[in-house]
Amino acid sequence: MMWDPEALDSLDDAAIGDVLQSWASFCDCTNALLCGRGDLSAGADLVPLVVALCGYGLCSLVQDHFLHSLEEAFKSNAVLKFWKHFDAISDASKLGTTDFQVQENWTEKVLSKSLEEICLEKHYQEKCLLMLVHALQSYEESITDEKMKIQDYRSSLTSKYQLMVSSILLTTVPMHFPEILRSYFKEKLEELSNMMAVGHEEDGCEFQFNNNGLGQPSQRPIGVGEMDIDTCYHGSTFAKNNTLVNNIGKVVCDLRNLGFTSMTEDAYASSILLLLKDKVHDLAGDDYRTPVLGSIKEWIQAVPLQFLHALLVYLGDSPAQDDESSGLKSPLASSPSYPGIEMPSEGLVRWQLRLEYFAYETLQDLRIGKLFEIIVDYPESSPAIEDLKQCLEYTGQHSKLVDSFISSLRYRLLTAGASTNDILHQYVSTIKALRTIDPTGVFLEAVGEPIRDYLRRRKDTIKCIVTMLTDGSGGNSTGAGNSGDSLLEELNRDAENQESADYDDDTNLDDKQAWINAERWEPDPVEADPSKGSRNRRKIDILGMIVGIIGSKDQLVNEYRVMLAEKLLNKSDYDIDSEIRTLELLKIHFGEGSMQKCEIMLNDLIDSKRTNANIKASILQPPAPGPEQQQETCLSLDHLDSTIISSNFWPTIQAESLNIPTAVEQLLSDYARRFHEIKTPRKLLWKKNLGTVKLELQFEDRSMQFTVSPMHAVIIMHFQEQTSWTSKNLAAAIGVPIDTLNKRINFWISKGVLVESVGSDSDNHIFTIVSDMVDPNKTGINNMRCEGILAMDEECERSVASVEEQLRKEMTVYEKFIVGMLTNFGSMTLDRIHNTLKMFCVAEPSYDKSLQQLQSFLSGLISEEKLEIREGLYVLKK
Repeated sequence: MMWDPEALDSLDDAAIGDVLQSWASFCDCTNALLCGRGDLSAGADLVPLVVALCGYGLCSLVQDHFLHSLEEAFKSNAVLKFWKHFDAISDASKLGTTDFQVQENWTEKVLSKSLEEICLEKHYQEKCLLMLVHALQSYEESITDEKMKIQDYRSSLTSKYQLMVSSILLTTVPMHFPEILRSYFKEKLEELSNMMAVGHEEDGCEFQFNNNGLGQPSQRPIGVGEMDIDTCYHGSTFAKNNTLVNNIGKVVCDLRNLGFTSMTEDAYASSILLLLKDKVHDLAGDDYRTPVLGSIKEWIQAVPLQFLHALLVYLGDSPAQDDESSGLKSPLASSPSYPGIEMPSEGLVRWQLRLEYFAYETLQDLRIGKLFEIIVDYPESSPAIEDLKQCLEYTGQHSKLVDSFISSLRYRLLTAGASTNDILHQYVSTIKALRTIDPTGVFLEAVGEPIRDYLRRRKDTIKCIVTMLTDGSGGNSTGAGNSGDSLLEELNRDAENQESADYDDDTNLDDKQAWINAERWEPDPVEADPSKGSRNRRKIDILGMIVGIIGSKDQLVNEYRVMLAEKLLNKSDYDIDSEIRTLELLKIHFGEGSMQKCEIMLNDLIDSKRTNANIKASILQPPAPGPEQQQETCLSLDHLDSTIISSNFWPTIQAESLNIPTAVEQLLSDYARRFHEIKTPRKLLWKKNLGTVKLELQFEDRSMQFTVSPMHAVIIMHFQEQTSWTSKNLAAAIGVPIDTLNKRINFWISKGVLVESVGSDSDNHIFTIVSDMVDPNKTGINNMRCEGILAMDEECERSVASVEEQLRKEMTVYEKFIVGMLTNFGSMTLDRIHNTLKMFCVAEPSYDKSLQQLQSFLSGLISEEKLEIREGLYVLKK
């Protein structure tokens, strides 16, 4: 019944006086009841007063006044005192200071005491409210002669009272109170975790959080979303700790009754997640060679989930809450089983999913942050890659990996201080590692693009790629690969394995298996390139991605041809088995047509070996030498091995004039004559500056053996005739410029064979052979100077012109076209110059160079100060 103000207008003076007297008595009775401090004796007078007032239509006014009185009493008797307990903590940061750590379990004691006091006051007020409910029920029964249900009034008034209590507390809550709750739950969970560990040791179960995970009676791998709690992880241990769990449950229950439900759940949820985060970091650490995901999931099963199960049961969350009578079943009802828990509640299953997702995300972020180091350590870090793969499959946050790893690459790898060789090896390791994480190659394309763009701007990229493909370090920058096992061979094995896997996928499939595969089909990620189907993306061709850096396989083949020629010309024997094996592998990837010239080069060495053997066999019937010839030389053809090349199929050979000693010249002539007899009408044209010479220098106290170039051999052989030479005389005798002589003779100075001194002319140094050999390592500063010169000398002493030199020579013919275009048009972009040359240079030699090759040539013209570039436009140098 509601309060009707018009009902008072019909009352006479006696009735109004009765109402005023009853209202005054009701107010006094209410105050006495609420201020009774546990004395409910005043409640006996409440019933007739409530009945009398309700009889005048003041039922609603009675309820509002009583609730208002409860509110004021709750504020003065409970709320102010409750918050006063926490006044000592003016700032949440003080929770971690020593002032509050002196008293053991300070947070628990204060929180428990304050909750107990305020809950007692609330419980007393609820009893007072129940007395009002009985009074209202008595009035209703007196006017209807029907017995009313007490629940009707009780539920209405109780909900209003609970709302009032929650409103008061939430509007007066201090800012540091949530941190107090988090501190309390953090302490309790850490205590519970430690007690669990001790309990397992006492029960004979090993409970050690190390890199090998928990003690596992079964080595069965744990799948994503699956839980398998060993029986030693529950039951006995939690039975010993029921007191702790019940204490926590009582605090949670009290906080919920006071209206702090959301704040409490946030507090113990954040504490659980924080503890889980610390455990993930503790287990994962910086060791990438041990899988940790299984150990993390076992810890989740052993501590947080068992605690939450006990807490939820204490709070009344049970499977019985599910509406089984409706016939509808929650999707979470198909959750995995929990040993020791007959039927987990839906709340527990939700917690399991939440904790597992947080664990996967935390481990994923930890591994992504260290992905650069993990890939550097690959393949030893494969367990960390597998963990990361499972985490990404669960969270789907691949884009976070791409963004973070690209940032790490630009900051740590794609810098001027990193060598091209290191960048390439890191790129190959990245391909291998990300191929494990994402077999489709979608995210590998995004990660690899900055590396490819950076490598295209480096001049030595092609050379390093060829070296990496053909050396014996297995693509490992440390050279720790199997001997003779090049990256090219490794990639060839990978290709064979992929082809075999693809064949198995596409054949021998019955209809049932084909249908199963069709049902498992998933669309490509949104980041995927739509121009590439998933079938094309399935095969990640590492060699193809490396060649893609260059942009054309022809450039790689040309560089390999130059390196092969350099290697073959410097061989002192005819052992080319490794080169033949590499060539066959390259033919598989690039085709026989592209590698035809390289194959002819190897055939030249095979033919040279056979020809050399035939010529030496003819020595059995040597021509009778004259007396002068016998005196001049003691060399025979047994000491000479030649490499006979087909110059049309070899790269441009570096030509250098050289006057060799007469004895050697006669030996070469004799060899050429015998070759002409065997291979008529073919004749030999000697490249005297190429090849290697094995020398033995004999001194009074020792002899030394060297393998040097013909130039170095000629220099030292002239010191047989006289022990001292000036630089001008020696250069004239050898037939080379003085500058060239000064560079090459430093080799013998560094070895301690010759000594240099300054003559009367500062430009004409004197070189003298030493009589007593000294240890060249003792020559300190001089040795360091010579070593630096030798390093420069080795760069100049190439047998074959480099690809850049050959390109420069080939592009020289187009220099006049470029100068003419810039004269007419003033300035042109690189693309426009490239397109114009393609349009007009169609006659022999036609223009067939790439944009990168043209840019390299124009850079050479800029260095020669023939051109200059302004804001991307090339102009003639004025």
